[in-house]
Amino acid sequence: MGNLRSVAKAIEHVAPHADVQVTADPARIRASERVVVPGQGAMRDCMRQLAASGAREAVLEAVRAKPFLGICIGLQMLFERGEEGDTPGLGVFAGEVPRFRLESLKIPHMGWNQVLQARAHPLWAGIADATRFYFVHSYYPAPRDAALTAATTVYGRPFTCAIARDNIFAVQFHPEKSQSAGLQLLSNFVRWRP
Repeated sequence: MGNLRSVAKAIEHVAPHADVQVTADPARIRASERVVVPGQGAMRDCMRQLAASGAREAVLEAVRAKPFLGICIGLQMLFERGEEGDTPGLGVFAGEVPRFRLESLKIPHMGWNQVLQARAHPLWAGIADATRFYFVHSYYPAPRDAALTAATTVYGRPFTCAIARDNIFAVQFHPEKSQSAGLQLLSNFVRWRP
């Protein structure tokens, strides 16, 4: 749901020989070598679409066994619950997805912000710490396990903007809209062998 075509085009740009497919077909997801789940809009709508398409279980299987990249709601849905519409997520990780409550800043958070890498990871290769990425969101991940955090950014206060564990890497920002740094991250993902 949302930015599927722009993510596919960005991946095709960094991996011109890859067979990039935009699909909700569970069989095609299961047959893929790696999976990217982007999303924008409302988490409730994305979760409803995931279930209606039959792709929910295939995505959960991918999360357990393949290189997996979540983008925006593709990150948020990995947690237990989103505050937006009190929406159950996939429950892969313990934590919630609350709404920003900021007195002096606009919601949604929209624009370029520095991403502060919390630890080394293959997907950060060639990307300097504090590089700016593009964000558009009103909700953010709040993992219960701080060890999941791969990066933070500051919007009113620091928050987790990237998580990583085993074969999973997921980001709140939009690499497909983040110029050369975003393309580098997608290129790293295409080559990543967790």
